[in-house]
Amino acid sequence: MLGLTFAAPFALAALIGLPALWLLLRVTPPRPRRIDFPPLKLVADLVARRQTPARTPPWLLILRLLAAAALILAVSGPVWNPSGVGAGGGRKALLVMIDNGVSAAHDWRDRMRVATDAVEGAARDGRPVAVVGLADAPAAVEARTPAASLERLRALAPRPHIADRGAHLAVLTNFLDRNAGAGLVWISDGVAGIEPGDFPARLAEAVASSGAALTVLRADAPPALALTASEAGGKLTARVLRAARNGRDGGLVRALDQKGLPLAEHDFALAPDATEAEIAFDMPIELRNGVSRIEIAGERSAGAVTLVDERGKRRRVGLVFGGTSDQAQPLLAPTYYLSRALQPFADVQEARGAKGIADQVAQLLDNQVTVLVLADVGAMDDRTAARVQAFVEGGGLLLRFAGPRLAAGSDPLVPVRLRRGGRTLGGTLSWDSPKTLAPFAPESPFAGLTPPADIGVRRQILAEPDGDLPGRTWASLQDGTPIVTAEHRGQGLVVLFHVTADTTWSNLPLSGLFIDMLRRVVALAGSSAAPTEGGPRPAAAILAPRLALDGFGALGNPPASATAVPADYADRASVEHPPGFYGPADGGTAVNALRPDDRLKALDLAALSGARTGTLAGAETLDLRPSLFTLALLLLVLDTLAGLWLGGFLNRGSGSLVGRLRGRPAILAMSGVLLLGAFGGPPARAEEPPANRPNGIESALVTRLAYVVTGDAAIDEASRAGLTGLTQMLAARTALEPGEPAGLDPAKDELAFYPLIYWPIAPGRPQPSEATIRRVDAFMRNGGTVLFDTRDALTARAGGPPTPEAAYLRKMLATLEIPELEPVPSDHVLTKAFYLVDTFPGRYATGQTWVEALPPAAEGTERRPARAGDGVSPIVITGNDLAAAWAIDRRGDPLYPVVGGDQRQREMAFRGGVNIVIYTLTGNYKADQVHVPALLERLGQ
Repeated sequence: MLGLTFAAPFALAALIGLPALWLLLRVTPPRPRRIDFPPLKLVADLVARRQTPARTPPWLLILRLLAAAALILAVSGPVWNPSGVGAGGGRKALLVMIDNGVSAAHDWRDRMRVATDAVEGAARDGRPVAVVGLADAPAAVEARTPAASLERLRALAPRPHIADRGAHLAVLTNFLDRNAGAGLVWISDGVAGIEPGDFPARLAEAVASSGAALTVLRADAPPALALTASEAGGKLTARVLRAARNGRDGGLVRALDQKGLPLAEHDFALAPDATEAEIAFDMPIELRNGVSRIEIAGERSAGAVTLVDERGKRRRVGLVFGGTSDQAQPLLAPTYYLSRALQPFADVQEARGAKGIADQVAQLLDNQVTVLVLADVGAMDDRTAARVQAFVEGGGLLLRFAGPRLAAGSDPLVPVRLRRGGRTLGGTLSWDSPKTLAPFAPESPFAGLTPPADIGVRRQILAEPDGDLPGRTWASLQDGTPIVTAEHRGQGLVVLFHVTADTTWSNLPLSGLFIDMLRRVVALAGSSAAPTEGGPRPAAAILAPRLALDGFGALGNPPASATAVPADYADRASVEHPPGFYGPADGGTAVNALRPDDRLKALDLAALSGARTGTLAGAETLDLRPSLFTLALLLLVLDTLAGLWLGGFLNRGSGSLVGRLRGRPAILAMSGVLLLGAFGGPPARAEEPPANRPNGIESALVTRLAYVVTGDAAIDEASRAGLTGLTQMLAARTALEPGEPAGLDPAKDELAFYPLIYWPIAPGRPQPSEATIRRVDAFMRNGGTVLFDTRDALTARAGGPPTPEAAYLRKMLATLEIPELEPVPSDHVLTKAFYLVDTFPGRYATGQTWVEALPPAAEGTERRPARAGDGVSPIVITGNDLAAAWAIDRRGDPLYPVVGGDQRQREMAFRGGVNIVIYTLTGNYKADQVHVPALLERLGQ
């Protein structure tokens, strides 16, 4: 019986006894009549006037059999599902899948009602239930109690993006394999998502292989409407979409501003068989620039809303700083000096939320800046360099400032050839004194400006002399060395200041001349350079979400799961990138549920021809037990009345029944109860408790070290054992109690949870991808430290060719923003972070350890600080195979022998490792002079 299920199907076995009951009732006569036997009438009464039946009348027999059958069916717990909700599977698990994407918001109440009925039906059957929202992120599917699944169901809501059903195929198949013969209910919106076209076929295969019973519930026609918008021919064009003919042929589209006030309205009409209709808003440019949102009136769905970017029309200047996050401090960073100098005459933008140089540059270029300012930016990856080159050739102005990173690199995006290392003036080891600016030449753009006499340059990057250098020099020092150079490239211009944008190398940023010079440089910029068509697009996210749409099209705070997007993000919304506004209000990016070229298509369910189907209309689960009990009670009442009639209570004249029953209160009470139960109202249902929606976010609660899994089993095991040994040493000798070390895949795993990542170099493995390099670069720029170990100290030769490990590392770091490096100085804070050490040996002791070079000492001082930003070196490079020296087994014994004559080499390796960890966690606090007396006193003891 299609759609009929039983909570206690074994009770139906009692129906087998109905034939026996038939025979028993058939041979049992009714109660005999009481007849007076007067002796005088013996003869007259010899012939009976009425015959007593020897068998039960057929109609009474049928009445009693029906009552017994109704009672048996009621006990078996039948449930009628008009659309087959929960059908199949008996007491086995039930899986409820719900399409909760943008197309489900229109009839979400109907979907929730059907899904709730399915879960409640499973609760009556005692079946475990699993609930899956097909627009949510894929997660393991586990059958739980119906009560827990009901809470999970109430927590579901329409998502503001198109569902990717194909992403759930693996977990759905796994669930069906583990629960053979389960029931599967798919509440579909009838709209094809972004999943592969073979999703129904693959689902049908999984259902067939597991023996599951599939039921598909959907509306007769997909009722949802959607909206896309684009700009064409100077007009704002909107397109209303639907998946199939659904009777919704007309409506109103409105254009709203940021405050939600309507700026324009336009009617739309869909032809009977059409699936889209296009309308155009013809309005003045001032109003069109104010449009922030276009929506279908009355359609509460994120798919019926299109958000419009608000791009500024003014000239923009974008600032990028190549230093790490701890160096980008307010009031000290080069970008602070630049922004204060540029604000009087330009709109200044910084790449907020970006994690790397590539991300910052891409974000600013996508925001169509006119001037791109790079302060102390060294080597850029090929993709970023190509995009900056295209920006300049298209009419943009690239303004660069020197710094340690630019001095250590070789970047072609400069107007002149540069010497590596730079030139120091007025330092401790220099014979030269600080120089000031020479008067500007008449042909210079700075002509007419007067350099103050108190401007001093202590360090600069020198240009290689050639025949074109004088023509590219805009400003120079008194000794004739260029201080500002420029070169035209294509339609744009590249300008380089050979000093930093802060006061590290000169006091020029503190003068009014600096503002005047920047004013004249920015005035040379042309129109905005649009992003290159077909050019590479950054993979990393650089614009943080500011406002987001929910599934019903309401704009509010973004969810916790929302992640940033590139500034040129042109794809549709997803789980990680919900529709909304990303980035600052004056130059952000709008992400929508649909792309301008998207169309809605009806879902093809031909591959599910063997599944039961139903509609959402009237698809309410009906419990037949109350009706069957009522029928059984009514039949029993009729049987009682028939017994009274056959017993003679109804054949002795008018009023005889009342008279007979007057002395039988028990019979009257029973009849009243039966009638009240038969005609009483439906059973009351308890009010459902409010849904509990936890919002817990797991995070890293224990400090732990990490190592990169290279894919080489021997190297990875050595790394794991080595960091395990170092972790135990830290717990035994310091106050730090780190957790177990973690193995990482830098291409997939989150790196921000770990202060130090050990990366052994395996030359036989493939190079990391460009996206992985960008993630590592972002990790290092935001305060993390990577310890690269080439493990080649035994085979490396000074002045010889690089080892395979060294060549592999050079290639990997070629596009990273690596600062200038130096061997660990004897006075570096790394040598005294916890232990006082001179070297950092590992399994080998002959290798050199490199860290970020310390800035030169300020004039008049004897020592230089450990780090200008009061942080740690983002990179440490060694070849001593540290992990092998730290590696221990389960009993704590060393796994690998050390190579060297010092018997304390392993102990010194542990001490060096402890220093590296403490250094990454605490910074250079021991470089503070207040610790010097205590250290000297300790050395004296």
